[in-house]
Amino acid sequence: MTDKPRIVVVGGGPAGLAAAEYLAGAGCGVRVMERMPSLGRKLLMAGRGGLNIAHSEEHAAVLERYGPASPWLQPALDAWTMPHIRDWMAGLGQESFVGSSGRVFPMGMKASPLLRAWLARLNAAGVTFQTRAEWLGWGAHGQLLFNMQPPGELVRHQVEVEADAVLLALGGASWPRLGSSGSWVPLLQQHGVEVARLEPANCGFCTPWAAFFAERFAGTPLKPVALTFGEKRVRGEIVLTRTGVEGGALYALSRAVRQAITEQGHATVLCDLRPDLSGQDLLEKLRATRARESLSNRLRKALRLPPAAVGLLREVGVTPTDPRALAALIKAVPLTFHAAAPLARAISTAGGVTCAACDESFMLKALPGVFVAGEMLDWEAPTGGYLLHACLATGRAAAKGMEAWLRKGGARRYPLQP
Repeated sequence: MTDKPRIVVVGGGPAGLAAAEYLAGAGCGVRVMERMPSLGRKLLMAGRGGLNIAHSEEHAAVLERYGPASPWLQPALDAWTMPHIRDWMAGLGQESFVGSSGRVFPMGMKASPLLRAWLARLNAAGVTFQTRAEWLGWGAHGQLLFNMQPPGELVRHQVEVEADAVLLALGGASWPRLGSSGSWVPLLQQHGVEVARLEPANCGFCTPWAAFFAERFAGTPLKPVALTFGEKRVRGEIVLTRTGVEGGALYALSRAVRQAITEQGHATVLCDLRPDLSGQDLLEKLRATRARESLSNRLRKALRLPPAAVGLLREVGVTPTDPRALAALIKAVPLTFHAAAPLARAISTAGGVTCAACDESFMLKALPGVFVAGEMLDWEAPTGGYLLHACLATGRAAAKGMEAWLRKGGARRYPLQP
C-alpha cells in the first residue's frame, strides 16, 4: 500500500477493537465508529464476575466448542490461540492466570484495566474514535451513513463518511442496551447478504411454573446439579426464574435444547439434584429416615436438599413416597421447556451473516470491500472464554483479509448499486 488507506470500523466491541489494532499496525488510517456513548460496554459487562477471556484446554477441543461453525472459524482460531491471547494481555500490562476450571482470567479479574490499556495503545497507534454514531447503511455512491452527535453538539444529524474499506463488528442482538441491537440485519439483507435468523444462545428456557412456586423461588440457585439432554451431561449450576430456568449448566445445552424445541415444540432436560451420590446411595439414605417424618424433613435431613429443590420435585408432578421411585426422581427430575427466554436476555446470539455470504477472509461476496467479524457472524459457542476468543480471532482475521485485499488493489471507495 503506497498511501494510507482510510478504514472505518463500525462497532467498538472486542472484535472491532481487535481489527482496529491490527489495521493500525499495518499502516492504515483507522476510525472506529460506535453508536453507544462509550466503547467496550459488553466487554465490561462480561467482566463483572471476572473476565473469562479464553480457555486453556487443548486447541483441538477448543475448535469443537464451535460445533458446525468450527471448520469456518478454524483458520482464524488457529492464527490467534489462547497463548497468543495471554501474550497480548501481558503486552498490555495485564498478566493472566488459568483457573481451576481451565478458564483464563486477567490477574485482577476485571475487564476495565484491560480495556483502558487497550484503548491507550490504539490511541497511541493513531486510531480515532467516534461515539454516539449509529450506522444507517450506505448512500447511493458507497459513502457510509451515520446518525451522529458530534462533540460539543446537542443534536444528532445524518453524516456521510467515506472509506476505502469498512469492517463491520456490530455484535448480535443479545443485551441490546449495551449496543448490540441486531439493527444491521435488514441493512445487509437489502444488498443481498444472506443472514441466518438471530436466536438466543447461552440462554435460559421457559416453562409454566405454578404461581406459588415462581413467587417463592424465583432467583434461587441450585448447585451442584447435573443436567442431561440426549447423550450430553453437564455439571454446574442452574437458577430458577419466574418463567423457567437459566444458569451455566443449561447454557451449555442451549444449542441442542433450542433445536429440539424448534423441531418438536418442546424439550425435556433431566436434572440430577444430587450428582455426587449414586441412586443406590440415595435409596439407602432415604430408607434410613423415619417414615413418620414429613417428606420435606426426610429430604432435608437425609439428602440435604434445600427447599427450592424439594419444591421443584413437587412442581414436576406427584412426588412418590416409595424410596426407590423417589431416589430415581431426584436423579432425573424432568424439566420440560417450550421456548427459549427472550433474545434480549441471552448471553450471546446464534445466527448472523452466513459462511456462504463471505469469502475466506470474511469479506462479503455481495459487497466487495466490506468485511464482517465477531458475533454478527453465524456461529455460537458455550461460555468459558470461547465467545471472546472467537470475537478477537475473527476481528484480527477479517482485518488481515482486508489488508491483503487492499494490497492487491481492492476497489477503493467501492460503488454500490442504488
